Amino acid sequence: MTITTDTSASAPAPVNEGAVAFFRRKLAFETDPSDVFAARDADPDGFTLVDSRGDAAWNGGRVPGAIHLPTARISTDALDVVPIDRTVVVYCWGPACNGGTKAALAFALLGYEVKEMIGGFEYWVREGLEIVTDDGPARRSPDPLTAPSSTFVCDC
Repeated sequence: MTITTDTSASAPAPVNEGAVAFFRRKLAFETDPSDVFAARDADPDGFTLVDSRGDAAWNGGRVPGAIHLPTARISTDALDVVPIDRTVVVYCWGPACNGGTKAALAFALLGYEVKEMIGGFEYWVREGLEIVTDDGPARRSPDPLTAPSSTFVCDC
């Protein structure tokens, strides 16, 4: 079998409807730190940002404006803390942690519109976005492997 890479004479490939549906659905339920930053900047009251990590992680630093609601408490406390008609964006530690996914599921089971911030707190910090610690605001230089150093968005 010969595979050619010359597509100049061929018709455009048909749209892969399965892939289109998958990626649209994925984007409906996921966001990332730079998109959360931009959305919060554009509409500070547009959603509730929830940090689902434990107390020690929260005390070490968090995204400004986030509320602290560890995953284990979402099913019992969420309705007392976040109005049911609010969109929720959850985050946990980072991409090697599925705590954000578990938190998003817990909110979804209660009927909330919810998105998971992929990359979590780790990538928020690595992108050089401001955090809050018990000592006040802080910011690290962006990691050039994760974010452009001249802007807070990747232009993707």
